[in-house]
Amino acid sequence: MHYLDEGVGDPVLLLHGEPTWAFLYRKVIAELAGSTRCLAPDYFGFGRSDKPTEPGFYTYDRHVESIARFAAELDLRSITLVVQDWGGPIGFRFAVENPERIARLVVLNTGIGARAPSEEWLRFQAFMRRVGTEIVAGQLVRLSLVQPVSDDVIAAYDAPFPVPESRVGIVAFPEQVPTSSDHPNAPRMLEVREELRSLDRPALVLFSDSDPIFSRRAAEAMADVLPGAELDPPLEGAGHFLQEDRGEALGRRIASFLL
Repeated sequence: MHYLDEGVGDPVLLLHGEPTWAFLYRKVIAELAGSTRCLAPDYFGFGRSDKPTEPGFYTYDRHVESIARFAAELDLRSITLVVQDWGGPIGFRFAVENPERIARLVVLNTGIGARAPSEEWLRFQAFMRRVGTEIVAGQLVRLSLVQPVSDDVIAAYDAPFPVPESRVGIVAFPEQVPTSSDHPNAPRMLEVREELRSLDRPALVLFSDSDPIFSRRAAEAMADVLPGAELDPPLEGAGHFLQEDRGEALGRRIASFLL
């Protein structure tokens, strides 16, 4: 497992989503590394981490276990856990199963449960089934952004996935999202959602204003689940990947939350 480790202080664990990697958090880290220790791992199948080519390798349980092991190997404590997209289901479960390691939560454009977050997400799932490992990760990121972005940045998002065999993890992720209660992952995700109601930690819920998958209503729903939540207004001028669209502003907001 590859990870970034920048700065000194209490750890901030930054969990990415689909189809990104630690590069997504570079602007946020620049704002935080002066006073905290920022750790941004790449899940297996993503970024610079190993990429097994067997689709069955990529399960919800295995992704959660890998992050739990990562935190244990580095003995991370007093963690500020930052989650977005798939970082939510993975990070929330890690948090309720390891509450002694968690000091705070920062929740960005994510959710957990047993139904599709939106019709847009169902269209994305259908698209991924059609294109499979022919997906171009950088272009998918570009389509999700609101702010202008250079070709070099898009190339960086695409760089870890040069051949179809390297994209198996990207294709596997959407199939792990429960869209009904009979999905194999649904029972545990519903349990985690309920367990979050007892995770009494300070939490910042900050979604963006232009994400077609996770709406303002989704942000309010997450804030209702977390007992210590502070709900911010939507971050203006940002789409699904708010870390890329408005990373500097996001990093400053997280820094102020940590004071």
